[in-house]
Amino acid sequence: MKDQSQLADLMEATMRKIREMVDVNTIVGTPIKTDDGVTLIPISKVTFGFTAGGAEFASKNGQMTTSPNFGGGSGAGVSITPVAFLVVNGDNAKVLTVDPPSGSGIDRAFEALPDIIEKIKEIVSKKNDKNKDVTDD
Repeated sequence: MKDQSQLADLMEATMRKIREMVDVNTIVGTPIKTDDGVTLIPISKVTFGFTAGGAEFASKNGQMTTSPNFGGGSGAGVSITPVAFLVVNGDNAKVLTVDPPSGSGIDRAFEALPDIIEKIKEIVSKKNDKNKDVTDD
């Protein structure tokens, strides 16, 4: 049971260090306010991997003892990549991507959707304004 405790302690220490490095503020950053009232919120992609292992082994003379020797190790890797900024200006919000465009057509269409919706709103607004001018005459 001692060996399981040593491995568990090793894994717990590694995970504690990962938690210190990666928190919600790493993914959605601290908002940055400009003088003209625009707020920029950085958004990042965080990827991490973790591994741990251990083994017990015999003493120098090749005999297993009642308290075998324990050897273990752990490792972790973290990658933080900025992907976008959420730009908030009054009642409007827009996502500005940082990473290169996606490979598939569906991904590109999905990314373009906010711009398409904004253009449709502009067209409908202009049409309503034009109809209003015609009916006022």
